[in-house]
Amino acid sequence: MSDRLTPVPEDKFAFGLWTIGHIGRDPFGDATRPSISTADFVKGLADIGAWGVSFHDDDLMTFGASESQRRTELDAFKKALDESGLVCPMATTNLFWHPVFKDGAFTSNDRDVRRFAIQKTLRNIDVAAELGANTYVLWGGREGVESAASKNPADALDRYKEALDFLCGYVAEKNYDIRFALEPKPNEPRGDTFLPTIGHAMAFINQLEQPDMVGLNPEVAHETMAGLSFFQGVAQALWQGKLYHIDLNDQKIGRFDQDLRFGSEGIKDDFMLVRLLENSDYVGPKHFDARPYRNEWGDGIWDFARGCMRTYLALAAKAREFDQDPRVKAALDIASTPELAEPSIGTFSNEAAERLLGESFDPDALAARTYGNEVLDQLVIDRILGI
Repeated sequence: MSDRLTPVPEDKFAFGLWTIGHIGRDPFGDATRPSISTADFVKGLADIGAWGVSFHDDDLMTFGASESQRRTELDAFKKALDESGLVCPMATTNLFWHPVFKDGAFTSNDRDVRRFAIQKTLRNIDVAAELGANTYVLWGGREGVESAASKNPADALDRYKEALDFLCGYVAEKNYDIRFALEPKPNEPRGDTFLPTIGHAMAFINQLEQPDMVGLNPEVAHETMAGLSFFQGVAQALWQGKLYHIDLNDQKIGRFDQDLRFGSEGIKDDFMLVRLLENSDYVGPKHFDARPYRNEWGDGIWDFARGCMRTYLALAAKAREFDQDPRVKAALDIASTPELAEPSIGTFSNEAAERLLGESFDPDALAARTYGNEVLDQLVIDRILGI
C-alpha cells in the first residue's frame, strides 16, 4: 500500500475540545489525567496534521462566568487558532451537563427550562458565527424519558420543532452562514431518547419550517449501539442530501456509548463507511468524536489522535485498491451491482404500465441465478487484511 498515512490539512480531520482533552472521568471513576489548556490542545492538533477543532460552549467558556471572563477565554481560543492555522468548522451547545437539563432542554416539561435552553443556544450561535463555524450540531442528550408516562411524545416533538424553527429563524435573520445538524442517539443518558436514529431525525426534519437549513451529524457509536448499520444510515443521509457533518469513532454493539478510537472495533463497517465517503460528494469535516482510553497519559492521548487519522487514511487507500481490482469488478458484474443503477420501469404512464403488464417473467428461471456475494465479500476481507 503506497498511499500516504500522514494527515494533512486538506484531509479535513477535526477533533472536539472534549475528545483528546477528556480527562478520563466516567460514571464509575474520577479523572485519570490532567486537563489540557486550550492553547496546548490547538497547538497539539496542528502538530499532528489536523485541520479543525470544534467545541461546546462550556468547553470553551466557563459556565456562569462573567461576560468579561468568557470574552477572555474566547479571545484566547481565537488567538490559538490564528497562531496554529487551524479552523473552527463546528460548534454545539452543552444542554446535558447541568442539572437544570435533567428533564430535557428543548423538550423539558418546565417552560422556563426550555426557554433557557434556547437562549443558551442562541448565545453560542453568535460565538460560532464569530469563529467562522458553518455547522451547528444539536445533540439531544437529555431530550427523552425514563418514565414513558411523563411526557406526551407529540407535545415533546412540537416543542423540539418549535426550538429548531426558532433557531433557524435567528440564523436566517442574522444572515449567518450556518446550517444545523441533528445528532441522533437511541439512549444514554436518557432511557429513551427522542429522535433516536438517523431515520427518525430525517423524518423530523421534513416537518420543520426551513428543512433545508437542517441536516444530520450521525455518529458511528450511536447507530451501532442500537445494532444498526452506520454505513447504511450514512448512505441514506447522503442520498437525501442531509449529511452536513459526521462523527467518527468506534463502538461495540450493545454497549454503553464508548467513543472508541476510529477503526479499533468494527473494521469491516469502517472500511465500507470510508469507501462510501471517499466515493461521494461529501466535502465536510471528518470529525473524530472519540476519547483516549482512561489508562492513557501524556503522549498516549496524541497517539490516540494520530491513530484515528492514520486508520482513516489507511482504509481510504484500501478502498481505492479495492475499487481498482479487476477481480472486484468481475464480482460486481456477477452480482449485477451496476444493473441496480438502471431504472426498473421509469416514470409512470398508462403506456408503461400496459407494457409491463404485457411482459412475461419466469420466476423459477430468475430464482436460479447466483449473485456471487460470497466471493465479493471475501474480496473485501482480503483487501482489508492485505492478502
